[in-house]
Amino acid sequence: MREAATAEARPYHHGDLRRALVDAARRILEAEGVGALSLRAVAREAKVSPAAPYHHFKDKGELLDAIAHEGWEDLENAMTTVRASAATPSEKMTAIGAAYVRFARQNPALYRVMYDVSRDKDSLPDHVQKNDDSAYCQVRATIQETNGPAVNEIDLELATIAAWCAAHGLAEMLSFKQFDPLKEQLGGEEAFMRAVLQHLGMFSKVHAP
Repeated sequence: MREAATAEARPYHHGDLRRALVDAARRILEAEGVGALSLRAVAREAKVSPAAPYHHFKDKGELLDAIAHEGWEDLENAMTTVRASAATPSEKMTAIGAAYVRFARQNPALYRVMYDVSRDKDSLPDHVQKNDDSAYCQVRATIQETNGPAVNEIDLELATIAAWCAAHGLAEMLSFKQFDPLKEQLGGEEAFMRAVLQHLGMFSKVHAP
């Protein structure tokens, strides 16, 4: 009882409580997985009162939404960085595809939350689909850069979906043991990943059926 009373009375020490809570949630997610996440656990990790998270999140679902939003922003930043350093549209497609797969592999718990939240809503977040600098829109823009202004919107969207699904599938399958001999022949996992991405047909010109 004394411990609980002390926790309830604990003052806020954060200028940005929401930021502190999301950071705490991500630490728990990375260390223990989504099953360990709760508003009480996040408050404990952030060293604030158990009631503090409710000032920003009504429930765990809203907290997961905030974590997922940050995950999409992190993916966007990773893809922006590599896209800016690539010389040609083809190199850009390989670079952003590789950035996607690396992000998924380096942040598996966060990556799962991003897609779990999207599946619950039956849609990628609006900002992922509409913001020009979003990860998804960078894929679309690079495909359009490859094909020029003549490509029609349907073909462009289908090619974007195909490229996105291909990178998602590669992220899911990259660790499969059956690929180990090919990875060794090609010089490692990074080389294997890039080779797979370079062999995908949607990275070339888009042709209407």
